[in-house]
Formats: sequence, C-alpha cells, structure tokens
Amino acid sequence: MKIKNILIYSIVSSFFLFCLVSIWKILATLQGLDVKNFNFNLIFFFGLIISLSYLILGNKINNRIKSIFFSLAFTFLDSYLIQSLPLWYSIGLFLIVYFFTSKIQKYSKEYLDQEYSSQIVLFDFLTLFGIVLFSFVILFPFYMMLVTSFKTQIALLVNPLDFSINFKQDIKELFKSYFVIFKTYKFGKFILTSSIVSIGTVIITLIFAIPAAYAVARLNFFGKTFLSTSILIIYMFPAIVLVIPLYTVFSQLGLRNSIEGLLIVYTATTLPVAIYMLQGYFKSIPKELEEAAILDRQNWFGIIFKIIIPLSVPAISSVALYVFMIAWNEFLFSLMFLDNPNSFTLSRAIQYLSGDAETPRQYLMAGSVIVTLPVLLIFVYFEKYLVSGLTAGSVKG
Repeated sequence: MKIKNILIYSIVSSFFLFCLVSIWKILATLQGLDVKNFNFNLIFFFGLIISLSYLILGNKINNRIKSIFFSLAFTFLDSYLIQSLPLWYSIGLFLIVYFFTSKIQKYSKEYLDQEYSSQIVLFDFLTLFGIVLFSFVILFPFYMMLVTSFKTQIALLVNPLDFSINFKQDIKELFKSYFVIFKTYKFGKFILTSSIVSIGTVIITLIFAIPAAYAVARLNFFGKTFLSTSILIIYMFPAIVLVIPLYTVFSQLGLRNSIEGLLIVYTATTLPVAIYMLQGYFKSIPKELEEAAILDRQNWFGIIFKIIIPLSVPAISSVALYVFMIAWNEFLFSLMFLDNPNSFTLSRAIQYLSGDAETPRQYLMAGSVIVTLPVLLIFVYFEKYLVSGLTAGSVKG
C-alpha cells in the first residue's frame, strides 16, 4: 500500500470531520450553549484514529457496527468526559460522526493501492466540504430568520446577537409572531392571493405552452426555425425595462391592483421558457406513437391529450414547479402594479410591512418564513420531477 495515499486519505478525512464538528459547535454556541472547550486538536486526532481504524479493520467487522461504535465513543468523549453538554448536542454530534464514518467506508487498502486514489480521495472530500460549506452559508440566513420569528421584542432589544430559541416558554408565546401576523396583519388573505396567482399562472401557462411546444416540436410551418431559436429573446431584456411601459398600459386598461393583471404578466414572462423546456421533451417521444394514433383517426388534440401529456408528466411537472416558484416569489411586478393592500401578494405584503418603522422585526421574520416554507416544501417533494423533466430528452432531442 502506498504510504502517500494513506497520509493524504487520513489527513483529508480528519480535516473534513474537524470542519463538520466545528460547524456544529459554532451552531451550538449560537443556540446559547456554553461550550467552554472546543477541543480542536482532539477532534482532528480522533478523526485520524477513525480513518486509520477503518483501513486496518477492513471488512472484518460490519460497517454499521463500526459506525455506531465510533460515533458513540466520540460523542461520549466530547459531550460527557470533557464537559457535560445537553442531550440534543450529543445527538447532533453522534449523527455527524455517523455521517462521516459512512463516507469513509469505501476507502479500503485495495482502493488506496490504485494509481490515482489519492487524487480521487482529495476530490471527494473537497466536494463534500464544498457542499457542507455552501449549505451552511445558504441555510444560516434561514436559520436566523426562523429564530428571530420566535423572539420577543424585549429579547431582540436586550441581545440582538442571541440566536437561541427558548423552548421552555409557553406555545402561545413561542408562536406569538405567527398568531399576530395572521390576526392583525391578515396574512391569510395574502396567502390566498398568492396561491390564486401562482396556481392560476401555472394552469394558464400550461394551457398555452403544451400545444405551442408540440407545434414547435412536430409541425412544419413558416418561421418555425426562427421561433424555436428566438423563443427566449424576452429574457434578453431586464424586467425593469418592461415594467414602465407595462405600468402605463395596465393603468390605462384598469388592470392595476388586480389579480388578472398579474396573471397576464406572469404568464407572459414564464410562457417562453415553458415552451422551450417542453419542446425538447416532446421531440424525444417516438413519432410512431403519433402515426399509430392518426391511423386510429385521432386529431391533433386527441394525440396531445391521449399520448403526449401522459408520456410527458415528468416534464410538465418540472415546468409547473418552475412556473409556480417564479410566480410565488416574484416581487418587482407586484411592487409596481399593486397599491391596494387588499390585493397584495405575500412578497408585496412583506415589503409593505418592512416599510413601516413600527412593525417589529420578529413579525417580518415570521412573514418571511411563511413566504419561504411552502415553496421549499413543494420543491423538496417534487425535486425528482424537476430533475427528470430537465434532463429527459436531452439525448434524443
């Protein structure tokens, strides 16, 4: 076995564990936990022991047993022997070490004997470190937003940098900000408006995008090449350039402060990319299926509804998810077109509240959580459709 590969594997893996545990200790400190000794040297040394033990033991002991043993040993050493820390900290530390051990299971003596194994190990852990770091950078603002929404005005004034949550208080006190924004600021109405606008945009966009994408993918007509190549030309212009003329036109037509006006604007801005995404998928569907349908005396609409749409559910789902997220989070057009609070969407309502100096910060953060959480849950649930819809047809198309 090459000593150089072992050294690189041991040092890089130990440094990765060091980074994971350090981030967890920082988060625990922000949560109000008094961590007196960070034990950075001990973390790195224990990481070396775990990494080398996995090489020495190999497959002699079941990997799950090894992971549980080392996770418990590290957690007991750091959380109880050196300093007594609460159970939630120990559980988090156990899961971190277990995650680390699951990642080093594939590195065996035979693996490190390969010619370029050291470069692969370095690249693997750099990738993992990048994912962890950027996840922390992206999720930390959301964590601050969530924590602030559970604060009281007094707590924010006394210590604005305290990012801990007091779970000992009553449930009504803990969720007071959410009760207030629904009762006092009428956020239920804003959620309903945003839902109507977003779902309506998805429906209208798909109604126009599916037949248009099918026409571009299958039918021959004058200007087809130009249309298929220039369909995204609208995105060459910044949205702020379109706002002023649209504002003038909508004012003259009486479409400002109306859901109908937003539906028109959102559909116009999302339709080109929806057509572009769907046409590539439609091209990957075998033409023989449509030819068989024509022999069965199906018209074009019958082909679309009975063949194209059932076979294109992943692509249609990804387009629907994309359009929904755009309409739900859009702010510029809603800011320009909506002046009446009765017709505000969620993003416009947050801006309206932030402009009021008397609105406490915790209420703004609670409103921001309400804006973010639905689309986050929807994205997590439908992410598989988004990925499959974006990649399907990329080879055949």
